[in-house]
Amino acid sequence: MKDILVVGGGFAGVWSAAGAVRAARAAGGAGEELRVTLVSGGDDMVMRPRLYEDAPETMRVPLDRVLGPIGVRRLTATVTGINTEAHTVRAVGRDGTELTLSYDKLVLATGSQLVRPAFPGAEDVFDIDTLPAAAALDHHLRRLPRREPSDGRYTAVVVGAGFTGLEIATVLGERLQAIADKQGAGETARIVLVDRAEVLGPELGPGPRPHIDSAIDELKIERRLGCTVSSATPREVVLSDGEIIPAATVIWTAGMAASPLTAQIPGQRDRLGRLSVNPYMQVIGVPDVYAAGDTAVAAAEDGHHTIQSCQHAQPMGKCAGYNVAAGLLGTAPLPFTADPYSNALDLGAAGAVLTAGWERTVTATGPEAKTMKQDINTMWIYPAVDDPEQILAQASRLLNS
Repeated sequence: MKDILVVGGGFAGVWSAAGAVRAARAAGGAGEELRVTLVSGGDDMVMRPRLYEDAPETMRVPLDRVLGPIGVRRLTATVTGINTEAHTVRAVGRDGTELTLSYDKLVLATGSQLVRPAFPGAEDVFDIDTLPAAAALDHHLRRLPRREPSDGRYTAVVVGAGFTGLEIATVLGERLQAIADKQGAGETARIVLVDRAEVLGPELGPGPRPHIDSAIDELKIERRLGCTVSSATPREVVLSDGEIIPAATVIWTAGMAASPLTAQIPGQRDRLGRLSVNPYMQVIGVPDVYAAGDTAVAAAEDGHHTIQSCQHAQPMGKCAGYNVAAGLLGTAPLPFTADPYSNALDLGAAGAVLTAGWERTVTATGPEAKTMKQDINTMWIYPAVDDPEQILAQASRLLNS
């Protein structure tokens, strides 16, 4: 029996496991000698792109409904170490049991994580990087009416005007106002968006910026650009330019890095900590180790490289899974091919904006873009469940389109 071990239960990890099963079954009898195991610290596949929305606790799919029907063994454990020479992985089970797992082929798909701030009061700052964090923010917002009336009770400061910051900022005003209105005190929600850059969405380029600026104006979101937070308390925020903003809620969205487990793989990493992989998702210079999703950087189209997003994580995972199985079966691997790059940015009640290409040419705004964004969030990023044929059919589509 040959063991394929997938570490990570997000988009890249789930589709790596499914891609390996798909390749094994296509090989017939030879594929029966492959065993696929997925290790994840939780029981769910979290729909991380949706955590800016209301009711984040619903944004998940039980892993067993995807992996169980296709015969993937699942272990609930936290991986603590990887020894690429010994082909072993150390982990700690939910009950505290220490585990040593052997592999013939490994896929590291443990994603990315928010780089937390270190200013005074940072421990009181919220984020939406994980399901527990998003649920904690949601719980906090719903409890605001129980506080004594004060300046800033319904004020939220969002730090970071990139993709995540824009999406949470543009939906948060409506959420906060609905909570305030239930109390009937006539208080008005206030959203302040803070970024070191002098423009909104600096990494999104100039194409969609007029639409983003227009949405921020329409939603009456205040800008504080060219600065950041220097300290915070549960009642106020102090900006680097000295301004003090009374605010009961601070949300940090600035900065991402690859999973720290990438440091245990002796491969080349980029400034985000992502492992460099070849066209087959194998970590360059490290035999039998593959990486996919936010832990990896691969060549995309037109000389660009993949970004940390589910748009790239899903096909990277499918490709990695297929190729680890192919490597054990002695069949030809498949090179990774990225979808033409596109973006769909939610702008709350102001609609959405869609862009195409790395130059981010705007292709749709308003209701049309909003419908497309909602379809992406509620249908396209979700895996099939319970039905093995549908799950494996989805795993066979190496592109999102």
